[in-house]
Amino acid sequence: MNLYSTATSIYCHRTRIVLAEKDIAHEAIIVDPKKLPEDLIDLNPYSSLPTLVDRDLVLYNSRVIMEYLEERFPHPPLMPVGPVARAQTRLALFRVENDWYPLVDIIETKGEKAAATARKELMESIAASADVFSALPYFLSEEFTLVDASIAPVLWRLPHYGIELPKAAKSVLTYADRVFEREGFQLSLTEGERELRL
Repeated sequence: MNLYSTATSIYCHRTRIVLAEKDIAHEAIIVDPKKLPEDLIDLNPYSSLPTLVDRDLVLYNSRVIMEYLEERFPHPPLMPVGPVARAQTRLALFRVENDWYPLVDIIETKGEKAAATARKELMESIAASADVFSALPYFLSEEFTLVDASIAPVLWRLPHYGIELPKAAKSVLTYADRVFEREGFQLSLTEGERELRL
């Protein structure tokens, strides 16, 4: 199993977290998104990252990859068992992907004016969720899930983006420390991602 990934993309990072949490044997191939290797262009019609190659199966889109890994390697589970809890987890994933990830994209790719607005929106949105982060050890769960694997890359990058959460959001920082200390999270980090916190 090979995962084509960039060194610092949140989309790639969350798939690497899932691979690490499940202790799945794989080769992580770090590529430059501006100079994609020919074999990747041949495999993926969208030339997007991350791209997972598992024998004859080629998957792109981080969410599709994460759900495939969850189904193919069910232990340890990163989704709840019951249909109601699974639906709530999927809804939380949808919210993270639609509320926070686009703001990260703006911060990373747009001009300073747009990035400043996105930074403020992201900080306020995360801070507004502080009560949810304080309710249980993980996001809406007693156990680490795909939602945590999706939130962690965003929280890891906040200092790099120049975002400081208010004191009222202390529960978010406590949650972040808990996730960052996990062996799976530490193993998922590339050198480029470690440098984001230096």
